[in-house]
Amino acid sequence: MALRQIVKDTDPQIRKKSREVTNFDNKLAILLDDMRETMLKNDGVGLAGVQVGILRRIAVVETSKEFFRELINPVILEEKGEQEGIEGCLSVDNYNCYVIRPSEITLEYYDRFGKKHREVVEGFNARACCHEIDHMDGILFKDKCSKEINYR
Repeated sequence: MALRQIVKDTDPQIRKKSREVTNFDNKLAILLDDMRETMLKNDGVGLAGVQVGILRRIAVVETSKEFFRELINPVILEEKGEQEGIEGCLSVDNYNCYVIRPSEITLEYYDRFGKKHREVVEGFNARACCHEIDHMDGILFKDKCSKEINYR
């Protein structure tokens, strides 16, 4: 495994749309392992491919010991409810704000072996998944800021 360089919001690449993953091979497995290591080393809870310079629809999300997902070609099939919470991003230094997200999503995605999954994800886990999926479309959390945070 290797640490990857995180692309910052000042780099135009972070705004590009990612393409679907078509090869579920050893290269993909290495990338997923590297992304997880990079995310954890930087105290993140999610990391999308575009954030490490790979324009593919791929992300890792780990909000707790109980919730770790590798999301390949994820699609949100349904959204329910609403939650507002503070977000930050490994690609955006020294900035947090409130963002409104669904409180529950029905998510469809593939794992590293090409197996399709469908599950209902709630709360902070839903927030983190939505945040990473937005990255795949060139959207940053600060684009969806509902309320600024005033730090003193």
